[in-house]
Amino acid sequence: MPTTATPQPGAPVDPYRAYNFRLLVNGVASGHFTEVSGLAMSIPGIPYREHGTDRIRIVPGQVEYEPVTLHFGLTASRELWDWVHAVAKGVVSRRNVSIVLLDAAGTAEVLRWNLINAWPTGWRGAALNTLGQEIAIAALTLRYEGLDLETGGAAPTPA
Repeated sequence: MPTTATPQPGAPVDPYRAYNFRLLVNGVASGHFTEVSGLAMSIPGIPYREHGTDRIRIVPGQVEYEPVTLHFGLTASRELWDWVHAVAKGVVSRRNVSIVLLDAAGTAEVLRWNLINAWPTGWRGAALNTLGQEIAIAALTLRYEGLDLETGGAAPTPA
């Protein structure tokens, strides 16, 4: 039975590259995304004074998830526009969104961040310029209720 090699403490490990990724919305690949930014969470501390002492203790508060912004090249697809436009009209459709990081070759999944119950909170159209030749990049900002991390789905190759 093949086993996955675990790096030894102190052994150098090459970090993953940030340029090979894809986005899944409800498990289906969506569009060609050029950048994902804002993937973050924080857990603020809540101070309280212990009864009968001057000691101030700090306990973890409620987790806060930062909005994630997806940058993508404009195409004829209306899927993302229809999603954000429906929310603007008051019809909120929450979806599970996965940001999948691939290995350097772009063939195997190494990490996956799952944004649970995401919905659009902003859209920004592409900058248009008759003097430029850049790709038209739009942006969609999402809020979400939870964040999970899964590690690589690639099976090791037998020796």
